[in-house]
Amino acid sequence: DLRGRAGAVQVEVNAVGRVVRELDRSEGQPGSNALLTIDLDLQRFAAEKLSEHQSGSVVVMDVITGDVIVLMSTPGFDPNAFARGITQNEWRELLESPERPLHNKSIAGVYPPGSTYKMVTALAALESKAIDPGTVLPCPGFLMLGDIKFHCWLKGGHGGLSVVGAIANSCDCFFYEAARRAGVDKMAEVAAKLGFGHASDLGLPGESAGNSPSRGWKQEKYNTPWQQGDTFNLGIGQGYMTATPLQLAIMTARIANGGYAVQPNMLLAKATPREELSPPPTREQPAAPSMRFSPQNMALVREGMRLVVQAGTASQLRIDAQGKLLDPALMFAGKTGTAQVKRITEREREMGITQDSLPWHLRHHALFVCWGPVDNPRYACAVIVEHGKAGGATAGPIGRDVLVETMKRDPSRHTDRFKKMASR
Repeated sequence: DLRGRAGAVQVEVNAVGRVVRELDRSEGQPGSNALLTIDLDLQRFAAEKLSEHQSGSVVVMDVITGDVIVLMSTPGFDPNAFARGITQNEWRELLESPERPLHNKSIAGVYPPGSTYKMVTALAALESKAIDPGTVLPCPGFLMLGDIKFHCWLKGGHGGLSVVGAIANSCDCFFYEAARRAGVDKMAEVAAKLGFGHASDLGLPGESAGNSPSRGWKQEKYNTPWQQGDTFNLGIGQGYMTATPLQLAIMTARIANGGYAVQPNMLLAKATPREELSPPPTREQPAAPSMRFSPQNMALVREGMRLVVQAGTASQLRIDAQGKLLDPALMFAGKTGTAQVKRITEREREMGITQDSLPWHLRHHALFVCWGPVDNPRYACAVIVEHGKAGGATAGPIGRDVLVETMKRDPSRHTDRFKKMASR
């Protein structure tokens, strides 16, 4: 009902096309007006940060209300071209562009989540009691499955790590083994609770459900049983697993708020053309239901994400774009991720082929998810830079800058409660 209805006039014309008389007229109906939760200034800020890269997405959510504050997909296109009459060349360029400007990447782009999925694996292993807070798993740099070698990203290995340290350092070997112990069924269950494998209720057309694989899914789709190697790949967010940036933001919000199934929302108010459009004085906001994760297990995952920024794979993000240490009141937690697009073989490595030497469309995707403030979580952010190579170096600074700007604009930051929190 936002579109309204076009008016029309039916007329009679003579042989030379001149109007003789009006036969019928129907008045147009203006559409309703809507007030969105999107913050236009933050939307522009995110667009500016993404403009340094060819293609990507940023989503920011309130972890308590579910309000979507930023939903940015780049590059975009000029809708006025359709109003004035788009040319065939313009249309062809939009359709054939490798950067897919007509594609709303925030809700319809699907990507392997890479290491941002490791929180799912950690929760699945903890909830199934396959590991506990004190479980230390070795990382010699690789694990063998039959005659196949599954590498850790750190060639020499991390040594022994517990779950908190494994999240902070993004140890692949830890999560291969944690996934093996938890099993694909438990991982699929936890993933579904955190928002993967199904579309949200945001209400926008074209939203993808992504893919959260299971034994039954693979058997039905490929008529092939699930293999242990599939579990290893799933444990680090690769293989058959795909997600949208919105789903990554939902997962991050549900972890940040302590395990409540907050739903994304974009509609703040709606009014007919004759009504005044304004934010409601009070909002009936039903409490999000608990997903019934152990509070202790959720706290371990959150601590691992805090250490990612404090001492782990994204420790450089404690320093802002001006080279200053972040204000403690704006400190955040996060998780880096790199999603493989093309595997560089041993032979290609010997030939000197690297990510930098690959064509743009074959380079890895860069991902970063984060939430803050650390001591009083309010906002979650997910960033994907298509073919950006490394999450911490490429997507991380964007996530930091957008999340920090969001926290700075929060009115509650100026309250006594926020100031007390910052002084802890």
